[in-house]
Amino acid sequence: MLNRLSIKWFQAIFGVSWPRLHWGARLKAIPWWLVAMGLIAIYTAITIYSRPSYRQAFDFIKVGLSITLSTTLFAFGIAVVIGLITGLGRLSNNLLFKNLATLYIELVRGIPMLVLIFYIALVGMPGVVSALNQLGHWLSGVGAGELGSRLSSLENNAISMGVRAITALSITYGAFLAEVFRAGIQSIPKGQMEAARSLGMTYGQAMRFVILPQAVRNILPALGNDFISMLKDSSLVSVLAVRDITQVTRLYAARSFQYQEAYTTLAVMYLTMTMVLSFIVKAIEKRMHRV
Repeated sequence: MLNRLSIKWFQAIFGVSWPRLHWGARLKAIPWWLVAMGLIAIYTAITIYSRPSYRQAFDFIKVGLSITLSTTLFAFGIAVVIGLITGLGRLSNNLLFKNLATLYIELVRGIPMLVLIFYIALVGMPGVVSALNQLGHWLSGVGAGELGSRLSSLENNAISMGVRAITALSITYGAFLAEVFRAGIQSIPKGQMEAARSLGMTYGQAMRFVILPQAVRNILPALGNDFISMLKDSSLVSVLAVRDITQVTRLYAARSFQYQEAYTTLAVMYLTMTMVLSFIVKAIEKRMHRV
């Protein structure tokens, strides 16, 4: 029974018919890199729970795990919306919409992510607050007193660094996801759109009910990879003093001088999350291809 379950597990994950392979091919089919990563993760987990210094570091660092996950989830959700709208803009026949989308993508892709995070959080957000203050003064002048007073009294320090970090990651990854959506839409044969329009659908209906469902299925691996990349890049928001696991690790290491324990634990936490997410993405991808 155990042998049958192991064979089914191997076939489900790696898509290889195990019984049909001879022993040499079976050894080659085993993903030894994954086995090595698993052994490293298991060894480190045992070390964390068996050594007090590692256990103390883990207990301190895990507090920031919720911030890391929530920042990634919110930022990626917003980035998907931005990427979809911008990707459609890149394919639009509207000259203004197309050029604005292209300008946004090229600007974001041409600037390092860390610089963008600093700029959006420390320059862009204060600029937005200033613009809202000016709008509030104008609304107060034309009679919209309640809304105008709220906008004019908005202060820069009212926007937390967590919100700024989510905004920065969303805007940054929105440009990369826009190219993913554009490529996915262009991978669908043009005959699909023509057939939908011939049935009386508008362009928006055809895109919503015919093109986008097929495009999303094609780009799902890329979306999953970008989500995992955002999870790792979320460590950059620690420069804004957001208390994610990277920032908490830096604080713990600076306080305790236990750099090996702190950063080894941090690395394994990121490695574990990315491995789990990779398997989830593969499972979703296989399920969608069966539909």
